[in-house]
Amino acid sequence: MLADHRTAPIAPGLAATLDLLQKVTLSPADVSARDVAAVRAAGVSDEAIEDALTVCACFNLIDRLADSFGFDLPDREVHAAYAERFLAEGYGSEA
Repeated sequence: MLADHRTAPIAPGLAATLDLLQKVTLSPADVSARDVAAVRAAGVSDEAIEDALTVCACFNLIDRLADSFGFDLPDREVHAAYAERFLAEGYGSEA
């Protein structure tokens, strides 16, 4: 799925949402009401679309700030060391 969500075995609503998020990220000037209508037609609620766009906007902002300020990223091995924990628990801490 990470390589190409269009060929991944995922639900149509998720695929349509990812199409929208990709367009918002890569060519925001081309996004129109038709793009959102396609996600709705795939069965995604307005609330879910709004949530997805909010998360996308946050990640895009953080990514652009990181690029602008030249943030260093941990090596792949460092990410791999805590990937299982993030997948199991998410980013938040309940402690």
